[in-house]
Amino acid sequence: MHSTEESIEEILLATRNPDKVRELAVLLGDLGIRIRTLADFPAAPEVEEDGTTCEANALKKAREMASATGLPSVADDTGLEVDALGGRPGVFAARYAGENATYEDNCRKLLKELNGVPPARRTARFVTVAALAMPGGHSQAAMGTLFGVIAEGFVGTQGFGYDPVFFVPELGRTLAELTVDEKNRISHRAKAFRSMADILRLLTGRKL
Repeated sequence: MHSTEESIEEILLATRNPDKVRELAVLLGDLGIRIRTLADFPAAPEVEEDGTTCEANALKKAREMASATGLPSVADDTGLEVDALGGRPGVFAARYAGENATYEDNCRKLLKELNGVPPARRTARFVTVAALAMPGGHSQAAMGTLFGVIAEGFVGTQGFGYDPVFFVPELGRTLAELTVDEKNRISHRAKAFRSMADILRLLTGRKL
């Protein structure tokens, strides 16, 4: 494990997505570290997510933001792998229906492609990779996975992204039917960021 002599007083969450900021602030809020976002750095460059894996995209975003802001930066990327579609949309989940697609556009395209596919073959998994990059160049990544089934329609009004169509069998509900606290106990993003929080605690000397 890499150690750092300097104390980490603040980190940058390298996202402009307010939904994601709300979720992640809860997961990292007990670290005693000030959390900044890209809203604090309007001049920060856009990072082209051209990697073929979630890890590649997350590491690229974290490294470029650490370089641009001088702050330890945490970025993430999430993919949705649907078995009946050969793993699609995968790393392209956020722009599955096009570069400017809305959450609803992406969900509707997914449901259309799975039209007529029986529940037993609608299995899927979310994969999130969270990456930390230090201004000095050190970087680490952590992964979280959540298994589920793609529903046959929109269910629930909470959450964002594919949450209304991602059914979690052991809970009997979609992610969009869960409260933030419930989602943060089981989600792919929560698992990745809990591991990232442990990495940050080790780097800052805080107790696990």
